[in-house]
Amino acid sequence: MRPEPGNDMEIEGVLNPAAIRGPDGNLYLFPRLVAKGNYSRIGIAKVIFDEMGDPVGVKRLGVVLEPEAEYEKRPEGGGCEDPRIAFFEPIGQYIMTYTAFSSKGPRIALAISKDLLHWERLGLADFADYKLITFNDVYNKDACIFPKSMTSPHGDTSMVMLHRPLFPGTTPEDIMCDPEDRRIRDHHECIWISYSDLMLNGSRAEHLQEFESNSPLALPEAAWEKIKIGAGTPPVLCKHGWLLVYHGVHQTLPVGDEPHHLIYSAGVMILDINKPDKILYRSRLPILEPMLPEEKTGIVQSVVFPTGIDRRDDLGTPNRFDIYYGMADNYIGVARLDIPDELQFH
Repeated sequence: MRPEPGNDMEIEGVLNPAAIRGPDGNLYLFPRLVAKGNYSRIGIAKVIFDEMGDPVGVKRLGVVLEPEAEYEKRPEGGGCEDPRIAFFEPIGQYIMTYTAFSSKGPRIALAISKDLLHWERLGLADFADYKLITFNDVYNKDACIFPKSMTSPHGDTSMVMLHRPLFPGTTPEDIMCDPEDRRIRDHHECIWISYSDLMLNGSRAEHLQEFESNSPLALPEAAWEKIKIGAGTPPVLCKHGWLLVYHGVHQTLPVGDEPHHLIYSAGVMILDINKPDKILYRSRLPILEPMLPEEKTGIVQSVVFPTGIDRRDDLGTPNRFDIYYGMADNYIGVARLDIPDELQFH
C-alpha cells in the first residue's frame, strides 16, 4: 500500500497497519494515514488477494478513527497512530490498541468494536504504579493484547497487554549520544507486560483500560536490537506457543562523511501458552531487515516495523503467517513467515 496521489490525508505516508479478519472472513488493514504536519488518522482497507492467495493490494474503505478526544489532540494537530487489533474471545469483540498523541506526548489508548467499522473509545490505558514509576506520566507506545484471557500474577483472570514505555533518558537519540555500553536496566526501552482484571458484566467487560502487575518482559540482547525493542504484531497462537513478531533497533557505524543512523529490524519470540511472561524462544538474528529501496529510503530511512499478522488458516496452512509492516514510515509491505516444526528452545 502506497500513499494515494492527490489524497491529502496520506501526503506524509501510509504505514504501520493493524491486520485482522472481519466477521465476513475477509482480511482488513487499519493503516496509519499521515497528513501534513504529522496529523494521523486510522483508516480501513480490504486486502485483495491473487488466485494463489497472496496479498497483492488493497481497496480503501474510509477512516475509522481520527483525533477527536482530548487525549488525541494537540494545538498544532493530533494523532491516532500505529493501531494493533485482536479479537478478544472472552467478550466476542475486537479491541484496538493505538497511540494517542496529544500535547502531553504519546499514550496508549483503547477502543472496542463488534464489526470493525464502528469503534467505541475506552480511553487511555490507566496503569498502576511500578515500584517508584508512575506509568501514567510516561510516554508509551507499541501496545497489543492477547486474544485470550489468562491468569495474572495475582491470580486474576485478565486481559494481557504488551507495551513499550519511553522512560526519560532512554530514547534512541539519548543512547546514540552516549557511546558507553550501559547496563540494561528496568528503565531501558523494552517490552513490558501488564494485566487488566477481566470484570465481566454480562457480555461486556468493564474497566478494560485499567492495568496492574506491570513488569518488564524482555530487554534488548542481541547486537541488532541493542538500542531498544518493542512489541510489534499482536500475539498469535502457533504450534510452539504464542508467536510475537517484534522490532529491534541498532545504529550503524559512521562511514566516511556519513554519520551513523538507526536501523529498525524485526525478530521473533515464542511465549508460553499459559504463562505469557515466560519466553520459550527468541531469534538470535533478525528475520526481516531493511533491504528493499522502499525500506531504506522514506520519511524515516532504514525501517521495517511489523504491526499486523494473519495466520493463513483460510489456505489450510496454519504454519504460514503473513506479516504486515511499515516501510521507512512511508509505505506498507507484507512478508511471509513459515514456522518450522522444531525450534531450539531455551
